[in-house]
Amino acid sequence: MKIILNTLFVCLSLLFLSACGGEKTQHSAASSVQTKKEIIIGTTVGDFADMVRDQVKPELEKQGYHVQLLEFTDYVRPNLALADKSIDINVFQHKPYLDDFAQSRHLAIMPVFQVPTGPLGIYSGKLHELSAVKSGSSVSVPNDPSNLARALVMLDKLGWISLKNNINPLKASLADIASNNKHIKLVALEAAQLPRSRHDVDFAVINGNFATSSGLKFTSALFLEPGYTYVNWAAIRTADKDTQWVKDITAAYNSAAFKQYAFKRFAGYKYPESWGIQSTSPASTALQ
Repeated sequence: MKIILNTLFVCLSLLFLSACGGEKTQHSAASSVQTKKEIIIGTTVGDFADMVRDQVKPELEKQGYHVQLLEFTDYVRPNLALADKSIDINVFQHKPYLDDFAQSRHLAIMPVFQVPTGPLGIYSGKLHELSAVKSGSSVSVPNDPSNLARALVMLDKLGWISLKNNINPLKASLADIASNNKHIKLVALEAAQLPRSRHDVDFAVINGNFATSSGLKFTSALFLEPGYTYVNWAAIRTADKDTQWVKDITAAYNSAAFKQYAFKRFAGYKYPESWGIQSTSPASTALQ
């Protein structure tokens, strides 16, 4: 009986120590997340990277953070890197793309705040005016499904193609083209390749960030996408949504200093809806 009691005592002691150790480990992990001071921000090349270098990184480093910028040239790796913890936050995508990517890949990532976004536009290639379009004209477009849908909607608005009735414009695909009376030749390319494609096609549909990174100005666009559905978002892992560092980086992107910088540096962009500025005209760029 004594041996049994001693054995029982040892087991209970081990269970107690194990529980305490587990609680300590969990507490340590939680503390580590809350006291995180190194942030790796992933963006596509161009304006989103400039925002980090020029304004966000210096602001966060004033608060004691060490900020590293990692630039990507495609729209797939930034979300995969976020999910596998190679980066902590990314800035490059609109919400329809993020939602579709996260769902199809079963990733626990989520939008957290909007950022100033250059609009999608149609730029000249071999032809320099929209009225110069002719039968068989070639148009380069983004090859990812979400941005391809945007391009098709733009071409539909111009009357170059006609999309089927009652389709979801956020998911328009080549199969949704009802008619192509002008016999437009669509050349699908990775978004980063679109600026260079202008030499080989009649017109190019180019994402805002890649337009600016290649030296194109929005004022040179022949047609800009209307509406605000595609203002881009920063994305984080869902598990990080309540952390202090996420709150601090959100504040940095929405500070008065960042807004003044964005209005001057990125005039003509579409700004976050929360800023209450829906016009991209120069007259709208003064702080209220």
